[in-house]
Amino acid sequence: MAGMSAEPTASSSHRVAAGPSDPAAFGVDVASVLVFVLLGRRSHDEGSAVLGTLSTAWPFLLGAGIGWVGLLLVRRAGGRQIPGRSFTAGSVVLVDTVVVGMLLRALTRDTPPLSFIVVATTFLGLFLLGWRAAAAWWAARAARA
Repeated sequence: MAGMSAEPTASSSHRVAAGPSDPAAFGVDVASVLVFVLLGRRSHDEGSAVLGTLSTAWPFLLGAGIGWVGLLLVRRAGGRQIPGRSFTAGSVVLVDTVVVGMLLRALTRDTPPLSFIVVATTFLGLFLLGWRAAAAWWAARAARA
C-alpha cells in the first residue's frame, strides 16, 4: 500500500477529517470484535444467545477498551496525536484485544489452545487493520479525485 499512509502529516492533515472520527473508529473496532465472537460461536454451534455472546466477548471487548484508553492517555499526556483510524491505533488495539482477551479467557475459563490464538489473532488482525486499510485507500482515492 505504498503511498497510502494512515498517519496524518502536516501536508495531509486535511485528509484526517475524511476518515472515521474516534467514536466511529471505536464503534467499528467493537463491531469487529463482536463479529469475531458471533462467527466463532456459530461455527462451534454455540448459538447466538445474548448472554452466551456477552460471556464470550467481554474479555476481548475489555482488551479493545484498554487499547483505546491507552491511546487516549497518550494524547492527554501531551504525547503523539494518534488518530483512531490509523494503523498505529489499530495495532495497539489489536495487541491489547488479543493479549488481554487471551489472558482473561485463561483466567476465567481454560487456557486457549494455540490454534484458537492463531485464528483469533488472524481474524482480529484482518478486521481491526483491514477496515483501516480500506479507509486509507478510500481517503487516498478521494484526495486524487
